Amino acid sequence: MLGPVAAGLAGTVGPAFGWMPALGGHTLTFEVMRGLFDWPGLTRAALLSVGVGFAATALSLAAVALIVAGWRGTRAFGAMERALSPLLSVPHAAAAFGLAFLIAPSGWVARALSPWATGWERPPDLLTAQDPAGVALTLGLVAKEIPFLLLMTLAALAQARSAQGATTARALGYGRVTGWLKAVFPQVYRQIRLPVYAVLAYSMSVVDVAMILGPSTPPPLSVQVVRWMGDPDLALRFRAAAGALLQLALVLAALGVWRLGEIAVGRLGRRWAEGGGRGAPAVETALRLAGLAAGLLAALAVFAGLAGLAVWSVAGFWTFPDALPDALTLRTWERHGPRLGALLAETALIGAAATVLAMLLTVACLEAEHRHGLRPAQRALWLLYLPLIAPQVAFLTGFQTLALVVGLDGGRAAVIVAHLVFVLPYVFLSLADPWRAWDGRFDVAARALGAGPDRVLWAVRLPMLLRPLLTAGAVGFAVSVGQYLPTLLVGGGRVQTVTTEAVALASGGDRRLIGVHALAQAAAALVPFLAAVLLPRLIWRDRKALRHG
Repeated sequence: MLGPVAAGLAGTVGPAFGWMPALGGHTLTFEVMRGLFDWPGLTRAALLSVGVGFAATALSLAAVALIVAGWRGTRAFGAMERALSPLLSVPHAAAAFGLAFLIAPSGWVARALSPWATGWERPPDLLTAQDPAGVALTLGLVAKEIPFLLLMTLAALAQARSAQGATTARALGYGRVTGWLKAVFPQVYRQIRLPVYAVLAYSMSVVDVAMILGPSTPPPLSVQVVRWMGDPDLALRFRAAAGALLQLALVLAALGVWRLGEIAVGRLGRRWAEGGGRGAPAVETALRLAGLAAGLLAALAVFAGLAGLAVWSVAGFWTFPDALPDALTLRTWERHGPRLGALLAETALIGAAATVLAMLLTVACLEAEHRHGLRPAQRALWLLYLPLIAPQVAFLTGFQTLALVVGLDGGRAAVIVAHLVFVLPYVFLSLADPWRAWDGRFDVAARALGAGPDRVLWAVRLPMLLRPLLTAGAVGFAVSVGQYLPTLLVGGGRVQTVTTEAVALASGGDRRLIGVHALAQAAAALVPFLAAVLLPRLIWRDRKALRHG
C-alpha cells in the first residue's frame, strides 16, 4: 500500500514545483504555486471542499451513533442491517444520479407535490442540485457514508464489549441513548477512528459525486484539478499537480483539526459522563426518532433514486408535473445495448482481475498470520487505510506518470493495478474478522488426521469460509466498479468502463441515457452480492451450519 501511494505523491510533488522534463520543466520553481494561488476561484473551491468534508463526516457519524444507540437489538435495527449490503453495493455515482433525479426541479419530489401542493405547472427555477453551498453534495455523501460507518461500527461492537456496557448503564438508570453514548461510544469510536478519517478524506476530495451533485462555478478543488489534468493545454498539468498537492495539504490539515476536535469533545464528554445525568425521557425519544429518521431517509434516498433511474431508463414521453411517463419503452436500452455490453464487459474484466489479486494477497497474508502465530498489529491498519485517507487526486496524477515510466502505458493492466490499490483494503477489512474468528479446533483435528497446512487451507478452511470469501469478493468487485478517477487518469481516457461513461454523461441532459448507464453500473455491483448470498445456500444445501459461513 505504501509503495504506489508514495510513488504517486513523489510524481505529483515534482510538477507542482515546475519539474517535469517531458513538458519542458527542468528547474524547481515556486511560479506554479503562485499561478495556482492567483486563480480567482481557489479560495471558494478550497472552502467548499473543506466544508462539505466536515459536514458530511459529522452528520454521518452522528446519524450512525444515534441509530446504534437507540435501536440496537430491535426489529428496526435488524431491517437496517439487512439493507446494508444492497446500500453498500450501490456505487457512489449511481446513488448520486438517483438523488439528483429525485431533488431536481423536475424530479420525482417536485412531481409528487405538483400541482396540488405547490401550484407548479412547470419546473420551478430552484437550484436544488449543484447548489453553490454544496448542500446536495453533502446530503448525497451522507446517504452513502451512513451504511459504511454503520458496518464498521457493527464490526467494532464485539471488540468494545458493547452489550455489557449498555446493560450496566441501563441497570444504573441511564436512558437507552444516553447510557450507550456515555458507556459504549468512546470505546467504539477508538475502533472506527480510521474509517471516520477515510470518510473525511473521501468527502473532501471526491470527484464523480461532486461532478454530479456539486456546484460547477467554481467546483470543489478536486474536480477543478481533474479539469486541469484533462485540458488540451498541457501546461496546465503543472497547475493540476500544484492543486493536487494543495488538496493533500487541506486533507492533512482537516485530519489534524478533526483530531483536535476529538480531544476537545473527549474532555467535554468526560465531564458530561461524570455529571451523572440519566437522560430526560423526552430527549431520549427525540434522539431515537432522529436516528431512525436519518437511517430511513438515507436508505429511502438510495432506493428511491434507483427506482427513478429505472423509470427514466424506460420512459417514453414524460411531461411535468406527471408523476409517471405516458408510456414505457425499451428503445433507449435497444439503441445503446451493444455499446453498454462492451462497457460492462470491460468493467467486469477489470473488476474481476483486481478482486482476484486482492483476494489472493489477503488470503496469503491472513494464512501467514495464522501459521506463524502472528498477532494483528493495529498500527498496520494505517497501511491499509492509506489509499483511502490520501486524496486520490494527490497521488493518482503521479501514479499516472509512474505507470508510463515502467511501461504500463495507460492500458488495462495499469488500470487493474490502480484499482487493486483501492480494492485490497476493503477486501482485507471484510475478510479479516471472519478469518480470525474461525474455530481453530478444525485445524487441530485435520492436522491430527495427517493433513498438512496446505491441505487444511484448501480442503477445510476455505470451504468453511465460503460465505465470507464471496462477500469480501463482492465488496471488492463493487469497489472496483465504482472507481472513476483511477480509471480516468491512469487509463489516460483510453480505458472506458460503465462508470466513466456514466459520469461523462452527467454534463448532458439525456436522463434516459443516464438512467440506463447508472442502472447498469448499480446492477454490475449488485450481482456479486446476490451470488454471495445464493451460492453458499446452493453449494451447502445439505450442510445447514455452513450456509452462513
